[in-house]
Amino acid sequence: MTERLSGKRIFLTGAAQGIGLAIAEACLAEGAGLFMIDRDGELLDKAASGLLAPRGRLGYCRADITDASAVASAVARAGEEIGPVNALINNAGMNVFSTPLDASEEEWNRNFDVNVKGAWNCSKAVLPGMLASGGGAILNVASTHAFTIIPHTFPYPVAKHALLGLTRSLALEYAGRGVRVNALAPGYVATQKVIDYWNSFDDPEAARAKTLALHPGGRIATPEEIAMAAVFLVSDECPFINAACLVADGGLSVLHHP
Repeated sequence: MTERLSGKRIFLTGAAQGIGLAIAEACLAEGAGLFMIDRDGELLDKAASGLLAPRGRLGYCRADITDASAVASAVARAGEEIGPVNALINNAGMNVFSTPLDASEEEWNRNFDVNVKGAWNCSKAVLPGMLASGGGAILNVASTHAFTIIPHTFPYPVAKHALLGLTRSLALEYAGRGVRVNALAPGYVATQKVIDYWNSFDDPEAARAKTLALHPGGRIATPEEIAMAAVFLVSDECPFINAACLVADGGLSVLHHP
């Protein structure tokens, strides 16, 4: 089997569970070197111990992406363990759902610190090395919230709109120096967080059925499907895709709801 990510040395955030862990598995399966970070060190230890990779292909450490110095240290460690980073996947994020006047200042700040500043901290840490070596790829995992609005989810979509702006700004700034920057926008994905959301209702199965019925295909994505989209966007299969946002939502965002 052809290893689509042979030669890639990927720095992956939010790698301990859900979409992040699925991306980790897919990257390793496609021949990449991988360095994983997550703010939950215990969960990260457990996740990494379940992955199979040849020596020198996998490294990890606990780091909070909102701490720029911790990110810089993690990138330096990645360089020692898997080699200089030439691809970054900014997957870490958090949901902050409220209404505009009910959202606290703390929620506002944490939302932007994680969903925007965190992605910038990681990008800023890897860009000098990418530029010095002649190029690289950055992928920001956004959301369909980056271009659609669901009431009562404030201020999360504000941050995801900003993440799309960061993607486009960096993409145009460094296109001439070999760095591609793109975004991936998943819709509903069958992660544990979504399952927990369904289970918060009196009738979890009815809540699940309602979510599935929103989608043209009658189902939502698996984490593995989102992971393979991420593999494509950091691979050398799409060298002319830059400043783009690939939507992976089964058509939900273009369906008009009565």
